[in-house]
Amino acid sequence: DATGTVIAQEAGDDAPRVKAISSRDGITLVSMETLGMWQQVGFLSEAFKCFSDLGLSIDLVSTSESNVTVTLDPSANSMDASMLERLEQNLARLCRVRILQDVSVVSLVGQKIRAMLHEIGPALEVFQENQIHLLSQAASDLNLSFVVDHDQAARLVQNLHSTLIKPPRTDSVFGETWEELAREDATAETDVGEMPWWAERRDELLAIAGKEQSAYVYSRDSVAAAVARLRALDSVDQVFYAIKANSNPDILRTVNEGGLNFEVVSPGEIDLILELFPDIDRERILFTPNFAPREEYEYGFKQGIRVTLDNLHPLREWGDIFRGQNVFLRLDTGQGRGHHEHVKTAGVHSKFGIPLFELDEAQQLLDDCGAQVVGLHAHTGSGILQADNWEEVATALGDAARRFPTVRYLDIGGGLGIPEKPGQQPLDMAAFDASLASVRDHVGDCEIWLEPGRYVVAQAGVLLATVTQTKGKGDVQYVGISTGMNSLIRPALYGAYHEIVNLTRLGEAAGDIVNVVGPICETGDRLGSDRLLPVTREGDVLLIANAGAYGYVMSSRYNLREPAVEVMI
Repeated sequence: DATGTVIAQEAGDDAPRVKAISSRDGITLVSMETLGMWQQVGFLSEAFKCFSDLGLSIDLVSTSESNVTVTLDPSANSMDASMLERLEQNLARLCRVRILQDVSVVSLVGQKIRAMLHEIGPALEVFQENQIHLLSQAASDLNLSFVVDHDQAARLVQNLHSTLIKPPRTDSVFGETWEELAREDATAETDVGEMPWWAERRDELLAIAGKEQSAYVYSRDSVAAAVARLRALDSVDQVFYAIKANSNPDILRTVNEGGLNFEVVSPGEIDLILELFPDIDRERILFTPNFAPREEYEYGFKQGIRVTLDNLHPLREWGDIFRGQNVFLRLDTGQGRGHHEHVKTAGVHSKFGIPLFELDEAQQLLDDCGAQVVGLHAHTGSGILQADNWEEVATALGDAARRFPTVRYLDIGGGLGIPEKPGQQPLDMAAFDASLASVRDHVGDCEIWLEPGRYVVAQAGVLLATVTQTKGKGDVQYVGISTGMNSLIRPALYGAYHEIVNLTRLGEAAGDIVNVVGPICETGDRLGSDRLLPVTREGDVLLIANAGAYGYVMSSRYNLREPAVEVMI
């Protein structure tokens, strides 16, 4: 009965561990730097009074001999540009100030975190060429937080998760995992209780998978329904489908039949539209190249299509090709939005658009070469679910249009998001329509144009793949499938989330937590991490949802493996 040493595979409940990794976005970071703060009595009191005077609550704090850096959480503060400007002015009397907006805080939550620091190193390789702005550890040793650029947060969370989180046994300290708690609720239903089209056509999809080990399958009805929703918008005059999202000819035919126009970004896309629809009115094609050579602009004008400029370089260096032409200007309104930094297409860290401070020069260059602006264009990002985003864009374009009396069209871009994860609400199209209607007076007689891509096709496409092997490494389970990042690179490139279901066993209880991986010789060839699936076996068919946009069009033959074929039903 004497207490002795216990030898076990796993540590006790008081052992160092990370139980959760959280990420908060939209954080504002304020850095205060001066050598004068070193051993200066009362510096922090004076500096922090600048925050309290404006009613701002500080979250994280990091200090050194010459720098104090803090974060402001939007959930605890109501901040606008004027308030941050006042804060900067007040602090500038004490120190040099740098304010960085829209960063993210990634936090490890657990116990005895300090004892695990040696395990965190491999996950921080993501910062080999990127910056950690602030590092903060709770005195209680229950969490460790990193402040990082927004575009690095998802990758850091993935790296930390794969390094530190292991599927645990039921834990007496922290309790069951969310997967265990939610296991009984796993269904194929959408948030609004409707079955997705692919669940209703399960047998047809399984038959396709029986012929093709891997296949992108598109629903014509789903594409047509999305087109109809866009055409029903009263506040939008013209809709242009961004064909870079999916240039499958059958999809383009469906889009054309629905009455949408086309937005293209390359001579190849121009040629495809003209090949499919040789009699199309050329003004239904909007060409929006980016950092393209002179010849592409010449080609666009030769084909008689609408041409967009998103940089002043062509006007400065090749003014002769614009003489007598009507052009669109793509503007950078200064703030990008989206589900990942790589899809934000406005702001100083984006390569797209003419900044507003160059508009005077743009007007002079256009006058010099005898061209005129007939349209203004802005596109702030992708995967946006805030209905008022495009109202802000339309307002900004309406303001800019006052400089150019010849402007007749305002293209507010695309980026209309779709629900990607359980619990996400879809974009409220009625609110979207109403928000644009509210700016009608502001934009005057200008037409409002929209150019969605993802919204039209993402939910219409699924990727089917056959299970090839399964593997277990201790508590970590892998399900290997017949295709990977060669067919769908979005999870590896963006950290994008796609719902994954076992179509063969649809409706069966989901009890296994698995990583879904492909056959490509890359560690990043992972389609989904820690997914809850039924017991899955070789030969089962997995379905990856919302794969109709930026799927096949971004595929490759990496490892000399052919990507999934395309099928329209």
